[in-house]
Amino acid sequence: MDHYKNPRNFGDLKKSDGNAKRDNPICGDSIQIAYTLDRKKRIKEIKFSGTGCSITRAGASMLTEFVKGKTIKEVEKYSDDDFLEEMQAPIAPARKKCALLALETLRDALGIN
Repeated sequence: MDHYKNPRNFGDLKKSDGNAKRDNPICGDSIQIAYTLDRKKRIKEIKFSGTGCSITRAGASMLTEFVKGKTIKEVEKYSDDDFLEEMQAPIAPARKKCALLALETLRDALGIN
């Protein structure tokens, strides 16, 4: 709940190395993610914006914290199950799409989908 009420890395980047937006038409959630890379191709800065339920917003906040400092190859190896485990919260099967929206958006932004 803390990540929902106090989202980390919420906002927009003025300049980015990549970005993507995804929607969940079932519930109306929408997330946009933008990032910058450092010289070693690690995620230097990452921001998300959009609207969504508590699981979508908390998931996006947690994801941005988890991937900061990671390379694209490290993120590419990060599975849906890895992310759900990192969230450390029980997610009902019907809500997994909400929880994974940010990860799917980041994969789009990084070109690894």
